[in-house]
This record gives sequence, structure tokens and C-alpha cells, in this order.
Amino acid sequence: MFARWLSYLFYTFLGLGLAGLLLAGFAALVIYSNLPSLETLTDYRPKIPLRIYSDEELLIGEFGVERRNVVAISKVPTHLKQAILAAEDDRFYEHGGIDYIGVLRAAYSNFSAGSVQQGASTITMQVARNFFLTRDKTFTRKLNEMLLAFKIEQNLSKDKILELYINQIYLGQRSYGFSAAAQTYFGKPLEEIDIAEAAVLAGLPKAPSTYNPISNPKRAKSRQLYVLGRLHKLKLISREELSTLEAQPIVVKKQSLVFATPADYVAEMVRQVIYDRFQEDAYSKGIRVYTTIRQQDQNAAYYALRKNLIEYDRRHGYRGPEGYIDLLKHGSNQEKTLDEALDDITENDMIYPAVVLSVKQNAIQVYRKGGEIIEIKGDGLKFAQKYLPTNKKEQGKKYLSPGALIRIQKDLNNDIWHIVQLPAVEAAIVSLDPNDGAIRALVGGFDFQKNKFNHVTQAWRQPGSSFKPFIYSAALEKGFTSATIINDGPLSFNANQTGSQLWEPKNFDGKYAGPIRMRTALVKSKNLVSIRILQAIGVHYAQDYISRFGFDADRHPAYLPMALGSGSVTPMQMAVGYSVFANGGYRIAPYFIKKIEDEKGNILEQFQPVSTSNGAKRVIDPRNAFIMTNMMQDVINFGTAVKAKQLGRTDLAGKTGTTSNYIDAWFCGYQKNLVTISWMGYDEPKSLGSNETGGRVALPIWMDYMKPVMKDTPIAEYKIPNGITATKINSGTGFRDSSGNMTEYFFSEQLPPVYEPPPIEYAPNPGVREEKDVRDQLF
Repeated sequence: MFARWLSYLFYTFLGLGLAGLLLAGFAALVIYSNLPSLETLTDYRPKIPLRIYSDEELLIGEFGVERRNVVAISKVPTHLKQAILAAEDDRFYEHGGIDYIGVLRAAYSNFSAGSVQQGASTITMQVARNFFLTRDKTFTRKLNEMLLAFKIEQNLSKDKILELYINQIYLGQRSYGFSAAAQTYFGKPLEEIDIAEAAVLAGLPKAPSTYNPISNPKRAKSRQLYVLGRLHKLKLISREELSTLEAQPIVVKKQSLVFATPADYVAEMVRQVIYDRFQEDAYSKGIRVYTTIRQQDQNAAYYALRKNLIEYDRRHGYRGPEGYIDLLKHGSNQEKTLDEALDDITENDMIYPAVVLSVKQNAIQVYRKGGEIIEIKGDGLKFAQKYLPTNKKEQGKKYLSPGALIRIQKDLNNDIWHIVQLPAVEAAIVSLDPNDGAIRALVGGFDFQKNKFNHVTQAWRQPGSSFKPFIYSAALEKGFTSATIINDGPLSFNANQTGSQLWEPKNFDGKYAGPIRMRTALVKSKNLVSIRILQAIGVHYAQDYISRFGFDADRHPAYLPMALGSGSVTPMQMAVGYSVFANGGYRIAPYFIKKIEDEKGNILEQFQPVSTSNGAKRVIDPRNAFIMTNMMQDVINFGTAVKAKQLGRTDLAGKTGTTSNYIDAWFCGYQKNLVTISWMGYDEPKSLGSNETGGRVALPIWMDYMKPVMKDTPIAEYKIPNGITATKINSGTGFRDSSGNMTEYFFSEQLPPVYEPPPIEYAPNPGVREEKDVRDQLF
């Protein structure tokens, strides 16, 4: 009877088992037939960020939620593939999608360890999950994952599956794929990763945040040791290699992206344009944008601006610590306190944040992020000497004391650390080709991460005397010549003439030269002459005339202060305006995008600039442009920009600009094929300081840029256009004089009268003659 019951039970359970298997098989068939298409894998189109390139096709910017560099399996280093397989699926090339041996091994390992040490998901199963499924821990999801793994194995080669995994997997820090992770954590391309680094990366898929070598270095090290141990167990590295690698610390070089040149402001300009056209697809479709920016030019502009801002800032002294940190916030765990405090404070191109730990009479100790303790003494303290506690004089002043947040920089020439500070003042520089408007360099401020406001395109500032050339150009059109004599004498105007209040303008030096030639007035930047010129040609005529150069007439009210640059311009507008003089009278439009391509290299858009040789509109007489250039060459040869002669070139022209109370400082200058504008000022307008003129603070930026950029450029010649006559003049009258002491250029139809010496008047003492000064009779 008992045997019979056992037989009944056996067959019952057997039947139920078979029924279950049949039902499971049927369910599997149903699910399998409804599995998603593998087109996503066979036609792999990952989210690839927007990438921006220089004129030389060097990477200068990148935008996208997912940082990803897709690589072919043939380009992946062997030791990285071995580390990945050792950590995740060492029988990958042997199983058919599900590793039953691996499942048993993982179960045994986890049981022995008393915790989950190994998983049973194969790489194929992870590919299925990452592309098609959620991470929900349910039986249905797991069944789908296994069936998808079978389907993937039947349709794709093993190398293709591994390639998909290597490019798709998330590895922390917004990095997708091992190539992006290599750049993020070690600052190097994938092919340069060594075995130790490969073991760190191979350990990340299990838990990217937990084993992140940046935020969790200790856990990252323990995971690396596990991967290295697996490599040794699989006989892929020797015992000696294992011991050596285990002893090495993980050296993280957090460098999320490496660009050919610092061009954050340009990259942001491109991003805005591309987003306007493609919306969210801009960040995931692998769009490539090629700009007009040249690496050499951009590097020169970036370092010229930073160098001179720092030099200006040092002249005006140390402002004290940026803040203070409670060193006892976490009790005795001071390192945690310091790292937390420094976490959100970014480095600024070799200018590092640091916290003061101790202060002595002649030295201080500071903590730099990452655990480095630095002693600063001697010359390194000079800049901040007045803020040492031993020099306390003012109550309430922010002194250097333990907990003070400061900035430090290492002098690479003598290996000495210095206390420095980030400049409070801002600057901008933009350089373009005046023949077609191609922007070669653009830096919109000291640090994009600190201040994203682009001073090249967004800052509306008074141009001061740098605007005078446009008024002088208008005067040439009205019949003035560069030799016209104009009185540099005092003036006074009421509110109706100025648009605001009583105005008694002065020259910068407070002196008056009396009657002088228009050329001399521009070279010496005489304010009173500029005002008289504007009076003579009419403010409404001038307001309309300047619009030829790209200026907004409504930003330059039709009042006499316009002669001194009281209106509003941007550095970009000034670059366009000065281009008209440089290129012989043509108005060009600035541009910075050459072409846009899709991820496969198909051209989506090719920019065709309007150039001086192809469609650009001539807005002033070429003779006018030539004479203005010739006059502005004398600004460099003899005038307010004479310092630029140090560049040793004879083909440079330009004009300084300084506004009232030294609020804005400019230098706008050019060579025949390159126009460059530099500006300095505070975002909240205030004085730069006494004598901080355009020639002192903006011109050096311009020079430090032009020197390396023009180094190998031949000296250009400005050909005299048809319709210009060169003739000698009398420097005192501006009249033609064959025995005159200088040569001047005139429109051929506007030659001045021939100089006729005044009649000789005999003085009471016979034999002594006096020549009457005819200048008093002139305008």
C-alpha cells in the first residue's frame, strides 16, 4: 500500500513537473516571440555628445549628458579585455549567453563569504539589461533577460557583444563606456591604460558609485585588488606582477575632458546655436561642429588675458582670504572637514584653493585638496604680507589665520608656492580675419566656470577714445583732411547740447595745444579737437554714419559726448568696425562655425561667408580707409600706443580708449589680415584706478596676443588706392608746400591750398624780420 502511494505521489509530481515545464516552455516561447527587435544592437546608435572642433579639427568643447567615445573592439587593449572578463564573465567566450557553471560558482562563493561577492549575470545578460530592460529584481525581468541573452547570442558574434558592452556600460561620473571612463579617471586615451588602471575600470560596472576612485578611493582599491586577484587566478598575470600591482596606489588624474585649447566661451556660443537648431538632439546625436578658432591664436589670447589681469590685480594688492572654515566641524577628523570644504571650489588653471592650517611669523602651512600639506614662506608670502596676524593694524580686517580659505600657485621657475588671488576685474579679447569675419580667438572673461558672462558679445560698455576713428572717418567724408588745422582749446556746453547737463570737457593731460592738424589730434587723442570735429560735421550725420560700421545708432545718442565714445558698444562690434579700416572699406559679418556634420561625417550645413572678394558691401571709400589706417599707424609710432612699437612691426595700426574716471580701458588694433580688440573693466562699473588707461592695461593684452600670433607673418603693405595724392605740406598750416617738412595723403579732389608765406614785416630794429603766425586765422 505504501509503495503504491509513493508511486502515486511520484507520478503526480512528475506530471506536475512536466506540466510546469510545458507551461514554462510555452511561456518562454510566447515571451521569446515578443522579445524586442535587436535592431538597437545591430544598428548601434549610442548617445554621443555634441563635439566642437577648432579650425585644425582639434577638440575644443563637448556637451552631452553621456560622455562617450565609441571604440571598435580591435582598438581595446588586450589587458583591459582580460580584466573585464576576469571581473564580470571569465567564461564569456565559452557559454551561450547563460553560464550555468558560473551560476553554481557564484552561489558557492557567496555562501562561503556570507555575503554577495559575485553575480551570475553574464556580459550578454548585462547587454540585454542595459539596452532593453529595467533593473527591477523580478522573476519576469530575469526571465526576459535570459531569453534576450539567448537571442543576442544567436544573432551577434561574441566580439560584437563585448564591443557593445565596452561602449554602453555606465561607469560613473557621467561616463558611459570604458573609453570615456579612462579619460575621466586617468586623463588618458583608452589605448594608454596600464594593467593597474584597467583593473580599476573593470571593477566599476558592479557599482560605479561605490567603487568610484575619485569619491571612494579605499573601496576602489579593494575592488581593484579583487580584479587583480582574478587575473592571477586565471593565470593572466604572475605572482610577482600581482604583488607589484597590489602595492601601487591608485593615481587618479581627474580630467573629465582634455581639449586642445581653452575655449569655453566659444564652445558655449556654439552650443547655443546648435541647441536652437536641433533642441535636445544636439546632445545625443553625435553632431560635430567645426569652428574658425585657431589653436595658436586661442592659446595666445587666453594666456595674454590671464597674465595681464593677474598683473593688474597684483598692482592693486591682496584683498584677504575668501572665507573661513571651521576646522573642528568633524571633531578630530580634520581631513574630512577640509575635503568637504574644498569639494565645491574648483581649481583655476594652476591656481588652487587651499585652507590655512597654521600661521607663524615667517611661514604658513596650508592644506590642498587631496591631502597635500604645503609650507609657504619667504617670497611666497610677500603678496599677502599685510594680512599676517603679526601685522594686525585694523580691527575687523580679514587676516590669515587657521581656517582661512585662500588661493595658491606654484612658480614653476623656482618651485616656490605663492599666495595669490582670483582677479575681481574682468577682461575680454576677440580676434578675427577682417577679410571674411572668421573669428580666430575669443576669450570672454578670466574664467568661464567662475563667470559665464561673455564680455565679448554681451558686455555693453563705453568705448571712450577708441571710438574717435569713426568720427574722424566721417569728417574725411565731409571734406576734412588729415592735415586740416583744428583748434585744441577749451569748450563749454549747456544741457541742450550734451543731452544731460553742463559740460566742460578736458583733454586727458589737462593741457591744450592750440591749433593742430587732425592727424596730430588723433595721435595724441585730443578730446577738444574731436568735439569740434563733431560740431562741424553734425551729430545726426555722425550718428547715421557710424551705423555703416555695424554700430547701433540708438546706442549712440546724437549729442556731442558721442565724439568721446559716450555710447555703448561690445568688443565684437568694435572688431567689426575696425575691420572696415583694415580691409579697405568693406563691412563683414563675424562668424565662428565653418560646418556642421552628423555622427557619420555627412555635412549638415556648410557656412559660406561673405568676404571682401565675394559679396561684401563696401561701406566707406577705400581712400578713407587707407588714410584712417595711416593715421592710426602713427598712434603706434608716436602716440598713445607707442609701446606697441616693441613688437618690431611697421604694419600695425590702432587706437587706445579710456573712459571717464578710468572705468573702461580699450585697445583696438589691427594688421591687414587680423583685427584684435582687448578690453578691461569691472562688471559693476567702477574705476580701474588712477592712470589705469587703455595704453597701460588693455594694450599689453593686445601685444601679448599679437606677438606670438604674428611671429611668422610677413610685414604687410597697405597699397595706396587710386584717387589719393601724396604731397608735402607745411606742418604749421596743413597747406601744400614743396619745401615742407612732411608728406601727407589727400583725396585727389581735396588737395589743400598751396602755402604762401605771409608778407615780411620789418621790426623797429633794421635787419630783424618777424614772420606772422597765420595759424590764428585758421579754423
